[in-house]
Amino acid sequence: MIKHITLSLLLSATTAFAAPALIPQPTEINQLQGALELSSGSTIAYADADAKPVAELLAQQLRGATGYTLPLNAGSTGRIVFKTSADSTLGAEGYELTSKDSVTITAPTTAGLFYGAQTLRQLLPPEIYSSEPTSTTWTIPAVDIRDTPRFAWRGLHLDVGRHFMPKEDVLKFIDTMSSLKFNTLHWHLTEDQGWRIEIKKYPKLTEIGAWRDSTVIGHIRDNRKKPNYDGVPHGGFYTQDDIREIVAYAADRQITIVPEIDMPGHMQAAIAAYPELGCTGEPVEVRKIWGISQTILNPEDSTVQFCKDVLTEVMELFPSEFIHIGGDEAKKNQWESSPRIQELREQRGLKDMHEMQSWFIKQMDDFLVENGRRLIGWDEIAEGGLAQNAAVMWWRGKAGRAGAAIAKKAAQDGHDIVIASNSHLYFDYYQAKDKKAEPLAIGNYLPLDKVYSFDPIIEGLTEAEAERILGAQGQLWREYMPTTESVEYMAFPRACALAELVWLPEEQKNYTHFLERMAVQQARFDAAGVNYRKIEQ
Repeated sequence: MIKHITLSLLLSATTAFAAPALIPQPTEINQLQGALELSSGSTIAYADADAKPVAELLAQQLRGATGYTLPLNAGSTGRIVFKTSADSTLGAEGYELTSKDSVTITAPTTAGLFYGAQTLRQLLPPEIYSSEPTSTTWTIPAVDIRDTPRFAWRGLHLDVGRHFMPKEDVLKFIDTMSSLKFNTLHWHLTEDQGWRIEIKKYPKLTEIGAWRDSTVIGHIRDNRKKPNYDGVPHGGFYTQDDIREIVAYAADRQITIVPEIDMPGHMQAAIAAYPELGCTGEPVEVRKIWGISQTILNPEDSTVQFCKDVLTEVMELFPSEFIHIGGDEAKKNQWESSPRIQELREQRGLKDMHEMQSWFIKQMDDFLVENGRRLIGWDEIAEGGLAQNAAVMWWRGKAGRAGAAIAKKAAQDGHDIVIASNSHLYFDYYQAKDKKAEPLAIGNYLPLDKVYSFDPIIEGLTEAEAERILGAQGQLWREYMPTTESVEYMAFPRACALAELVWLPEEQKNYTHFLERMAVQQARFDAAGVNYRKIEQ
């Protein structure tokens, strides 16, 4: 609480220099008198090998707006100095930044140094985020900062299955989220409406599954009986070389990409490509309407092998500890009505089709563990029993709902949890009560202050159980976000509120001060060309 009071005084103080408008706010910041200036001759130094890549990246990030090709030197002398330290109290991602006659950023890890560099960028005028040279005096206020994040998983989820996002736009999205110190991109790569990842063993997944011949017009609720379609083909996919480039780009910015291959539901595009994966043997098309499909993978051993083959190629491309296998909204009507699948259920000694889904998920869990990875899935994977090594992504987020009980029990049973609550973290919801003035969205209302108010710790957990909560992420489901501009509009500024709530201790959050700082953050978005929704005053 003392830190909170000190922070409030700093933010409200009237001094010669305005309080730095940092998002997320550092856990400890002391504003000093004075400032320093960057010029074309300012040197960026790195004291050790671990600091070099961060110094190089910062020089690159500063070059566009300043026009300066800032010299890089090995050592501890320069206008900006990076060096690793042995301060274990900063944890894996903390850092210290001191700005006086020069800027020194120290951290135990490369990740911490990177976050210090992002704070430094925010200390500069907002124009620093421009990709074109800008005529500005590049001053940095004098400050002492010591900063560590609250949660280890600080993420955004990006659905490219329903609408494809070009590679260049994915890279831009990574740039934006990394500037806010997010460290996880949950990449939703497969859907009923499109398969977006090249799998060399199964080429039809992208030859057929990556393309639909049309898309429903308007909201699904207005098109249930007689849908209207636009008649415009839509599709695209990422080659394996594309993915390697994106993964490396993200890693340079301390972002881990967690890929999602959704199964056994949300697989209609795959079944369109390979009908034998389905339950009926009948051909289906890549889905062109939103909502939940009844089409589901059959649970035959051959289908399990198909999934393992896909995950094998996925693991070759993504070095992440976690691999997401979905598991949500798997309608089991086709399983229930299939004599063959009923026979399989009896052969496997399973009570019902919930247990059949858990059996299916366990095959994936065992396979991932054998390959040194961990499975994570939406909270439905716990229905019928949770695989021993699995982590749960809790999305059915309102108290009293099945997902809340599942998440709480999973934490109590020793499973890790990522909070993705649809009550506070679904950024596909409307941002204003007047929905007619907003772009078409799936429904519901999620204003900025509601996002900021959220605490990812589930009520009723013991301190030890709460340690199982890895962090939280915001969801961008893209039924009604056809373009990158629409994704940015729905993500920002709500993702800024999320960035702060997963970084700051709960008792240090202050929404009024957040809004004050967001005035400058909006200027940064303007400079960077990010299509955010302006905050209503």
